[in-house]
Amino acid sequence: MARRMKPNFSLRDIENTPGGGTLGAGLGAGRPSFNAEPPKRPPANNFVSPFSNFSKIVDPSGVLNFNGKAVLHASGVNFSSGASFAINMEQLQLDEELGKGNYGTVKKVLHKPTNVAMAMKEIRLELDDAKLNAIIMELDILHRAVAPEIVDFYGAFFIESCVYYCMEYMDAGSLDKLQGAGVPEDVLGRIAGSMVRGLKFLKDKLQIIHRDVKPTNVLVNRNGDIKLCDFGVSGQLEKSLAKTNIGCQSYMAPERIKGESQNNLGTYTVSSDVWSLGLSMIEIGLGKYPYPPETYTNVFAQLTAIVHGDPPELPADKFSKEARDWVASCMVKDPEGRATYKELLEMPFLVADGERKVDMVGWVAKALEYKATAQAESQQSSRA
Repeated sequence: MARRMKPNFSLRDIENTPGGGTLGAGLGAGRPSFNAEPPKRPPANNFVSPFSNFSKIVDPSGVLNFNGKAVLHASGVNFSSGASFAINMEQLQLDEELGKGNYGTVKKVLHKPTNVAMAMKEIRLELDDAKLNAIIMELDILHRAVAPEIVDFYGAFFIESCVYYCMEYMDAGSLDKLQGAGVPEDVLGRIAGSMVRGLKFLKDKLQIIHRDVKPTNVLVNRNGDIKLCDFGVSGQLEKSLAKTNIGCQSYMAPERIKGESQNNLGTYTVSSDVWSLGLSMIEIGLGKYPYPPETYTNVFAQLTAIVHGDPPELPADKFSKEARDWVASCMVKDPEGRATYKELLEMPFLVADGERKVDMVGWVAKALEYKATAQAESQQSSRA
C-alpha cells in the first residue's frame, strides 16, 4: 500500500547522527517557520518558582529540563542537538474530544496558521523520574519514527503542569471503534501487515518494544491507512500489575502476566508484543474481545484464563487456514515458540496480502456507517 504524500507543513525533518541517535530538525524552503527560542532564564533572585524544590527537573524560569537532552516550554520543545518545534495553544482551535485514559485526554484541534486538523494529546506531569523519562522516550520515538505505519508527529509544548503533543489526526479513529460485527479476511490481512511492519520498524530501526499493542492503539483514516500510536508513555508509566489498567492487562502475554504478578519485569520481550498482536487480530476478526470480562467472576479469573487456558483462535467457518495459522503462530503460550516479525511477513497470509488489492476506503466507509448506526440505536434505546 503506497503511503500518501506528507503535507508540506510538516514540522519534522529528521537527521540521525552517529553515536546515540540525537535528533536534528529544520524546515524546508517555502515552509512556514514555527521555530521559537526558549524563554530566557531570569536572574535567580528575581523569580521564585513553586517548583523550586524540584530544580533538578524544572528550570527556575518555568521551563522543563530533562537532563539537558530536551527542554519543553510554553512555545515548544528544544532538543540538545539544536532542534526545536514550536506549536503553542494560541495557534490551536480546540474541537471535539477523541479519547480519554489514565494519561489524560486526546482532542481534535485545528492548527490555525496552516488550517490543518491535528490530534492533541495532553499528559499531566507528575514530578516522578520514571514518568518524566517516559515522556522523553515518547518524544524521542515520535521524532525518529518516520514510517508509513507510524502516526506523524508535529510538535509539543508545555504549559504549567501539562505536556501537549500534536500528532497526525486519523479521521476514522481507532480500530476498536471500527471492528463492528467483524472484519473480512482481506481487510484483516491489510491491518495485520501494517501492524507487523510498524512493530518491526520500531524494533529494527529504533530498538523499541511497543509494550501496549491493542486495537485502541491502532489508528485508521478515511484513506484506509493503518498506523500505530502510543509508544513510550501509556505502556511503560505503570508497570505494576496492581496499578495497570485492565485494558492493558487484557492484552498481556501469559509470561508478562506471570512476570508482573511476581514483580519480575525482565520477562517482557518482543515476543510479548507478538502475542498482543495475535490477540488483537482475533478481536478485530470476531468483532469482540475473545476473553469477555462478563464471563469471568473478576479480573484475576480473566488473567488466569489467559495464562492457563487454551489460546483463542479465529473461527474456521469465517477465515481461511492461512489466516488461522498466522494468528495461531502469534498465540503460542511459550514465547520462544512464537513467530518473529520477519516470519510473520513471510507466511502465506501476509504474502497474499501483498499480492491483492483491498478496498480499504470502502471498508472504512462501511465501518463508520455501522458505527454511526449502532450509536444512534444505542441513544434511542437509552431514551426509551
